[in-house]
Amino acid sequence: MDNRSPYIVDAPSVSVIMFKVLLALIPGIALYVYAFGLGVILNIFLASLTVILTESAILAIRKLPIKVFILDGSGLVAAWLLALSIPSIAPWWIIVLGTLLCITFGKHVYGGLGYNLFNPAMLGYAILLISFPLIMSQWQIPNSLIENNIEWFDQIKIILNSSLLSKETIDAMSSATPLDYIKTQLTLNQPLSVIQQNKIFGFLGGKGLELISLGYLAGGLYLLKEKIISWHLPVSFLASLFIIASVFYSIAPDTYASPLFHVMSGGSILCAFFIITDPVSGPTTPKGKIYFGIAIGLLVFIIRIFGGYPEGVAFAVLIMNIFVPLIDSLTQPRIFGHK
Repeated sequence: MDNRSPYIVDAPSVSVIMFKVLLALIPGIALYVYAFGLGVILNIFLASLTVILTESAILAIRKLPIKVFILDGSGLVAAWLLALSIPSIAPWWIIVLGTLLCITFGKHVYGGLGYNLFNPAMLGYAILLISFPLIMSQWQIPNSLIENNIEWFDQIKIILNSSLLSKETIDAMSSATPLDYIKTQLTLNQPLSVIQQNKIFGFLGGKGLELISLGYLAGGLYLLKEKIISWHLPVSFLASLFIIASVFYSIAPDTYASPLFHVMSGGSILCAFFIITDPVSGPTTPKGKIYFGIAIGLLVFIIRIFGGYPEGVAFAVLIMNIFVPLIDSLTQPRIFGHK
């Protein structure tokens, strides 16, 4: 017989929550491998190894128990999200450096899990993008578009040592993202209807990327079912992005991409269910989550269209992370019995 109060429930531990988040990423990762090859698996492995070694060293310096904090899984979640955000054929040292930066400056500088102001994965990504813009802008072409029978394991060779393959082979496997391609071609006064005839575009978004987004969506729905995240953040973010994209698309459809393209391209779905739902760097109140999601959706679109970078997820998240304490303080629910 359970003698506890009926209003006391067993909240899942941090390790259980993080394990379920990693599990939810599996469908997207599987489709990533199907569409783009094995490079992302190596990135995830390098990121995981780096985060374990880095956290172990930092915890040893801080004289904290290593096993307990390593096994909570929070570092692995940040490492996987970073690995999924960078090009899958980037040099090996990019993911190693990015993971080291995101865990050190995004997590432990603030005191560890529960104290970080910024989303660690997005902080690491932003530092890499600003520091190495050329490397971070060359993405893998979908396998279905690669010619000359280039094998998946050629990606591994490129990641570990690009000199093993010719420049022609590397160029045949890489290109700009659909968001980057649209942004560049519009500056050359090309109409959107002509731009989207390029082979890198699929039915709704980038070829292959829209399939991966469906995998992330399936994982996000699993997190909602398991009550790991609430609906407020993903719904408000996606609705905000969809609405503002619809307004611009209705005004000039040959200049601005469709709202579904913005939702299914870049890191929109990954952001909606896995990035802005970070329980530490995001708001805690229901209203605050809605305002937070709306603001990030607006910023992502503004940066994509008017900013200097084709993707705005990382910068939008980091900017709004700064306002989280203010958002929480202004959206506290009314205490029962008080005005």
